[in-house]
Amino acid sequence: MSKDAIAVELQKRTVLRKGLQGLRASGFIPAVIHDHGKQSIHVMGDTILLSKVYSNAGKHHPVQLTVGKQQHLVLIKDVDFEPAKHRMRHIVFQSIKQDEETEAEVPIVFKDVEIPAEKLSLLLLKQLDRVQVKALPKDLPDQLVVDPSKLAEVGDHVTVADLEVPEGVTVLADPTSQIAIIEMPKDQVAEADKAAEELAADAGTDTTEEAAEEPTADEADAAKATTEDE
Repeated sequence: MSKDAIAVELQKRTVLRKGLQGLRASGFIPAVIHDHGKQSIHVMGDTILLSKVYSNAGKHHPVQLTVGKQQHLVLIKDVDFEPAKHRMRHIVFQSIKQDEETEAEVPIVFKDVEIPAEKLSLLLLKQLDRVQVKALPKDLPDQLVVDPSKLAEVGDHVTVADLEVPEGVTVLADPTSQIAIIEMPKDQVAEADKAAEELAADAGTDTTEEAAEEPTADEADAAKATTEDE
């Protein structure tokens, strides 16, 4: 886990529902803190500041919130964005405890090594870019690494089981889930299909010509009779 602390100061808010649009227009993002069955705390924070917090913390790095005189250790559980402009509209924080394991969504990154398949102009298709893990807050990793150096041919793949997982971290995803697989690019597939069709067509033509050169059954009988007569 990254040891860099991420902290932000928020304000309590009383504005709800219909008033939230005006709150956002004033440069604030509404948020809520959930705490294991306790009453939720409605808060708000500066738009630019909270955007930076989300960019740095994602959904895996603990964040220290200060609300008045209260301190809350949290993870970001959900962020709502405006679809058209992709502007942040709302954040959900989940309180966690330092001495209790918690679940978090951790990004998957590829080790910076050469991928043999790419040298052959094959396509690396990424199918999974993050996984759910469980760990103490201090052990939560900022990322999980996978080594793609064994990807050399079409069909080669790496799975969750190939992830390099630090001690104290449990990956909750299915170990057989594919992270990435090597496929043939569409243009190469099209070329291969065309070549196969041409080969099949040539084979069909050859067969037809050979059949045309062979005598029919009647012709064979007639030839046999002529030979016997001679």
